[in-house]
Amino acid sequence: MCNDGQGTAEQVILATGGYDHSIKLWQAHTGVCQRTVQHTDSQVNALDITPDKQLIAAAGYQHIRMYDLSSTNPSPVINYEGVSKNVTGVGFQEEGKWMYTGGEDCSARIWDLRSRNLQCQRIFQVSAPVNCVCLHPNQAELVVGDQSGVIHLWDLKTDHNEQLIETRPAARLKWEVLEPSQLTTEYRNLGGHRATRANSLGSSSTSQGCRSIPKNQIPEAEASIQDIAIDPEGLHMAAVNNRGHCYIWSLTGGVGEEPTKLNPKQKIDAHMRYALKCKFSPDSNLLVTTSADMTVRIWKTSNFTLMRELKLEAQRWVWDAAFSADSTYILTASSDGVARLWNVETGTVEREYSGHQKAITSLAFRDELVKE
Repeated sequence: MCNDGQGTAEQVILATGGYDHSIKLWQAHTGVCQRTVQHTDSQVNALDITPDKQLIAAAGYQHIRMYDLSSTNPSPVINYEGVSKNVTGVGFQEEGKWMYTGGEDCSARIWDLRSRNLQCQRIFQVSAPVNCVCLHPNQAELVVGDQSGVIHLWDLKTDHNEQLIETRPAARLKWEVLEPSQLTTEYRNLGGHRATRANSLGSSSTSQGCRSIPKNQIPEAEASIQDIAIDPEGLHMAAVNNRGHCYIWSLTGGVGEEPTKLNPKQKIDAHMRYALKCKFSPDSNLLVTTSADMTVRIWKTSNFTLMRELKLEAQRWVWDAAFSADSTYILTASSDGVARLWNVETGTVEREYSGHQKAITSLAFRDELVKE
């Protein structure tokens, strides 16, 4: 059901987008669609709502479109251009000062929302298409996952970066700081800032800074990183790849001038097929993963054991998920063109949101109160 033309000024905002080139805004508690916006020039790859709930950003092919949530204007109010391929991820700094994106043009970008210049202010170039970007709760570090299986940690304060990659079976991992003369063309184009990479060392090495890391705790090489999430407390990071695996790290540091350190913790065989998304709950007690195996799985972060599987025969690929602010509900987006509201405790569907003509590939949900 869709009541197009009505504005959305509620505290609870649910938006969905997908392959039918449309974005729908829903009344979350009734399942009524309040407004449909045509996103005519491409599919919707990702959605996010600004912290003040005034705008919604839609990532598509070569652009990010910003729509006004409080009006009935069907056209975007701001257009961000300059990306040569698909924009795959989008999010906002907690005060709404800037936006971050990732794209298939092998870059992550920072966009100053206060600037009248609609071009991005900072670019982090990598060597493979970027699938996902995740901002650390400290608002100072951006984690980037790419299709070659590399995870990059970009320190926004110093412009330094590190890569996490499996380089050799049973190897030890060492972070080596590279000077500008050693950097690739892509890194030099960023102004020659210092970068780091992971080097493998023989088992007999005793070099300072080396630490033994079990092979099964590092994402396998050449397995595309599909999504990355950090819990709100900044204690854990999760990453899922196209082989259905989920990797967990415990995080230390990340306070003041100290950079975040990733400590491999656990590998979960989360899904039988391609994993698509991972998200931590607002209370940091749960992790949800979604997959092409048509399931949603909820894991307890106390020991990362499976708490519950959410599955329906009609569901098909589950592309995206979001928790409610109280961590008691999960919303999912599926290839069957339906978004669903699940009760975490019972595992039952409490509401369905039907109206898309093709797969829903992204959703955004905000039900917390805006801070005055």
